Amino acid sequence: MRLIPRLVNRAVHAGWRWVDRAGEIVPGTRPAEEFGGFGEGSCIDFPPATILGASSIHLGARTLVGRQVTLSVGWGTGEQVLPPRALVVGDRCVIGARTSITAHESIEIGDDVFCGQGVFITDASHGYQVPDRPVGAQFGASDPVVVGAGSWIGHHAVLLPGTRLGRNVVVAAGSIVRGVVEDHAVVAGNPARVVRRYEPGVGWIGSRGDVRPVLADDLDFLGEAVRG
Repeated sequence: MRLIPRLVNRAVHAGWRWVDRAGEIVPGTRPAEEFGGFGEGSCIDFPPATILGASSIHLGARTLVGRQVTLSVGWGTGEQVLPPRALVVGDRCVIGARTSITAHESIEIGDDVFCGQGVFITDASHGYQVPDRPVGAQFGASDPVVVGAGSWIGHHAVLLPGTRLGRNVVVAAGSIVRGVVEDHAVVAGNPARVVRRYEPGVGWIGSRGDVRPVLADDLDFLGEAVRG
């Protein structure tokens, strides 16, 4: 590569890194102050996609929200009355890039929840029962969503209204989930079903009866690193 294009390339990338850092939403910035709560050490990477109804959104401490993420409360701009805690994200969470979390009544995400990229979580969808009205203009009823602490949501998974995940649940990539999932379960598919569950004293039992052993917790250093 010739000298001038090389220097231009270097300058562009240096400038982009500066914009990335300068555009982050972190405690003490004006956008962070618009949130209902924005915990110490938390960060929303630049650029975000859509942030709507920030006063009803609460982020815990040391939570990382990736680029192009949508955090939304309500049906649109200018909505006058919003629930005070419609979208609550716990401490030490990771929300992957291009994820969309849309709350109308209540979405609660516990501590230490990790989301892959492109996850979609919502507590309401559109209706369709009025034949002569566009589906997009028919607002469906809300049904709260809860994601238990320590859970992992794989890439491009969808959590539909009424989903209630227990603690340390694994949602496989691309799964579509609705309903209640017990603690320490692995779900996969469309619709998602439990494919493996933990039984104390036995191990991790698969849907076909195979058993995987329980591993010793020898990665405490990783947990401490995440917890800071």
